[in-house]
Amino acid sequence: MIITMSTLLILTAIGVVYYWSDFYLRGSVHTVKEDWYIKFERAFPPADIWMAACALVGAIGLLLGQTYGIVFSLLAASSLIFLAFMDITFNIQNRLYHLVATLNQMRFELFINLWTLGLGIALIIYLSARIYTI
Repeated sequence: MIITMSTLLILTAIGVVYYWSDFYLRGSVHTVKEDWYIKFERAFPPADIWMAACALVGAIGLLLGQTYGIVFSLLAASSLIFLAFMDITFNIQNRLYHLVATLNQMRFELFINLWTLGLGIALIIYLSARIYTI
């Protein structure tokens, strides 16, 4: 299970790099082109970079059997849940989930929301049993 969780953390960090590279270079991940949406999204890179860095450090630590792996993986988990709730709340308030039926970008956004929330919860459940091994 350690290898699975570490792999998911690494994939998450890679996904963050992909998303923001696309967001700024191509823009194909933009759900809508409106200024209010772009401004909201541009607030996320520092938090996403923090989460991705914690995910990478956590994954490496878990694979090496180091205590910092649990600590940084839990930091990543909390960050994932926070980012998921920020996105989900924004999408609900702006009725963006209605676009899932017609836009691939919104389907991708929904996938990201489910991935971040699900992985964050899974990491906390899995790692909470290992905290006492620190």
